[in-house]
Amino acid sequence: MTPSCFSRSLAPAALWSLACWLPAQSAPTATPPAPAEPKAETAEPAGKAAAKADEPKPWRLGPALGLNDWFKVSGSQRVRYETLDNQFRFRNPNNNPPGQGFGDSEDDLALQTLLLLEAKGDGIAGALEILDARQYGIDATGFADNTLVDTFDVLQAYVDLSLGALGGGKHRLRLGRETVDLGGRRVMARNAYRNTINAFTGVDWQWTGDGQTVRAFWVLPVDRRPNDFPSIRGNEWEENDQDLDLQFAGLFYAASLDDRTTVEAYVLGLDERGLSTRRRELLTPGVRLFQPRKKGLTNFEVELIGQVGESKTSTATNQPLRDHVAGYARLALGYTADMAWQPTVELSWDYASGDQDPNDSENNRFDTLFGARRWDYGPTGVYGAVARANLNSPEVKLVMKPSSTTELTFGVRGVWLASERDTWTTSGLRDSSGRSGDNVGQQYEVRFRWDFVPKSVNFDIAAVYLAEGSFQDRASGDQGRDVTTAYAQCVWTF
Repeated sequence: MTPSCFSRSLAPAALWSLACWLPAQSAPTATPPAPAEPKAETAEPAGKAAAKADEPKPWRLGPALGLNDWFKVSGSQRVRYETLDNQFRFRNPNNNPPGQGFGDSEDDLALQTLLLLEAKGDGIAGALEILDARQYGIDATGFADNTLVDTFDVLQAYVDLSLGALGGGKHRLRLGRETVDLGGRRVMARNAYRNTINAFTGVDWQWTGDGQTVRAFWVLPVDRRPNDFPSIRGNEWEENDQDLDLQFAGLFYAASLDDRTTVEAYVLGLDERGLSTRRRELLTPGVRLFQPRKKGLTNFEVELIGQVGESKTSTATNQPLRDHVAGYARLALGYTADMAWQPTVELSWDYASGDQDPNDSENNRFDTLFGARRWDYGPTGVYGAVARANLNSPEVKLVMKPSSTTELTFGVRGVWLASERDTWTTSGLRDSSGRSGDNVGQQYEVRFRWDFVPKSVNFDIAAVYLAEGSFQDRASGDQGRDVTTAYAQCVWTF
């Protein structure tokens, strides 16, 4: 059976029907995570520990198959309906390529299936993970790229070697293809909301001990295919690949300063040399200091990232290679009340530099590399209006927990351009004169998450309204409009 035939035989819709028919027998869900934050280990009260011991264990595929402890099988299936009214992506009236439908509306269905096989022995372990991601209902003038579709992809295939307890800690060497969540996930992440997932092939070494982590890696980012609109719209299969024209390396360090505070520092190098690419050669150092949310206490996060090197602003062959000088900053402060619903109020500000002058020899637009953005900026998928590039954006957010299985979030975000002469990157709109101003608009979001069957089936529903600002209206030639989007999804993990 060929891979394309096999992917069609996966029958995502059939698996989903089974998931809904047996919700009480499902396993923990994988909801889009917040930035990875080490949590202090605290002893649970005896009453809570006893209550947890009485909770039924979630159904898992591996034990149901009677597999040995050294071999595990697990997976998940997600179905998500997405709708968008008043497409914000700009369509040039003189050139209307598919996938750039400004003013259009979309109603799509996204399916994602994951299957993970894990084996563990004495000093060695390995994993194989398969991803099948599809998007249905894409209009001929709608939006589609390889962030939506990746049919039957070998997402992970690696071997872990344990190097023993050297230096008072544990050493692990990973060889092969993997997914990675690095620090706050803003420059390297395993995508949780997006239908497709970043993967990397190479060598990854990690040491952990005494509240510290050191990690070093050299990898080749996997190129998801196909890239053309007709093939993506048709959910066609094409083998993914990687080559030496795109290399990525990094060094990462994290340490616990006390029972709540963690510091991270990293430096990342990207070398992209393909003639049909953006030709990026970037060095990206960063530092992050944070405390996680906790009842009755404040929490904070500070992340600062610099970026230097050379880059092009597009893949066009006539684009010159420019000096690259850019940066990113995030400041956040919150408080969680020790009361019913555990309300958390959080204020944050994100700044990602934009190109100051389109006519000079320097590119100042920050490149988020392989980062994720849903938890910071709202849903992506058919929406994704806010990105970590040419951005100046404050937000106020209220998070409440009406029960142990539900969470309600309200967010208001102002969206401005860091440089009024650079592009609103996700829309393609640009006024190089700067006369259109820098106000993209105001984004309002409401989100509800529910563990329908605790640790088994999760529902996630959200709606977003982007009120147009002066830049959107003027730069589009008075074609700007308010944008609305919503989604409803259910995840079953088995």
